[in-house]
Amino acid sequence: MGWAVTHAGLRPLRRITALAADLDASRLGARLPETRVPPEIKSLVVAFNAMLARLQDSFQRLSDVSADIAHELRTPISNLTLQTQVALNAARDADQYREVLYSSLEEYERMGQMIGDMLFLARADHGLLHPTADVLDLAAQVRDLFDYFDAWAEERGVSLVLTGSACAQADPLMLRRALSNLLSNSIRHTDLGQQVRVQLQDDGRYARILVENPGLPIPPEQAARLFERFYRADPARGRRGETAGSGTGLGLAIVKSIIEAHGGAVEASSRAGWTRFTVTLPSAHPRSAAQAPAPSAGT
Repeated sequence: MGWAVTHAGLRPLRRITALAADLDASRLGARLPETRVPPEIKSLVVAFNAMLARLQDSFQRLSDVSADIAHELRTPISNLTLQTQVALNAARDADQYREVLYSSLEEYERMGQMIGDMLFLARADHGLLHPTADVLDLAAQVRDLFDYFDAWAEERGVSLVLTGSACAQADPLMLRRALSNLLSNSIRHTDLGQQVRVQLQDDGRYARILVENPGLPIPPEQAARLFERFYRADPARGRRGETAGSGTGLGLAIVKSIIEAHGGAVEASSRAGWTRFTVTLPSAHPRSAAQAPAPSAGT
């Protein structure tokens, strides 16, 4: 009787063992029933199912990223192949060959940038980003970027406006890269004669950078996905890679990785004809929790 009771009581564990032994990439959707199990091992079944759900989600995201990379690389490779075939089809003068080489160089640079961005994100995914915590005057950082983007913004008829002041603890090079991606993304999607506005706020505990540009409203479910790799809210806008501001479709994903490596947060929102990206970072002049409000990227 003791053997029978023990054998029956261990039946759910044998099911878990059998399922774990049969798991592979095609069966990550399998789940153990959480009913009809003894209370003593129900927590084990729930934890096992949760682990399978996390593995399935990670595997799906990895598959999506691999498919997106293949899609993004296929276009420049096809362009290079076609240009080379056309150039070899008939004898041409030096200027025509030079034009083909310049066009090929642009595609090589784009692929090189995509590879560099993917390596950066891979380091971020594995926790290998270790930013410094320098005290930065955010107004000075933004003004430097305005100087850098001034010629391009003027060419597009876009004005750059800065208001407010704030100081934050951040790595200057990494923060510059994040803000550069946000600004280039906003300038690219701003129409002639409009403004890109940057507002700085500092409540003594958190410093916030608000980057805004006028544009079509973005539904909340899409705004939450803007920081995914290669995601585009508006498929009608050029190539997929142009959305994120870096030219590879990875700029906003890099922004998210950099800000989160600093212990901050970033989010996108859309209201009243304006699209806003809000970056929250630790302030360089922290106050106690009782003196400052709780952190929120959307404040």
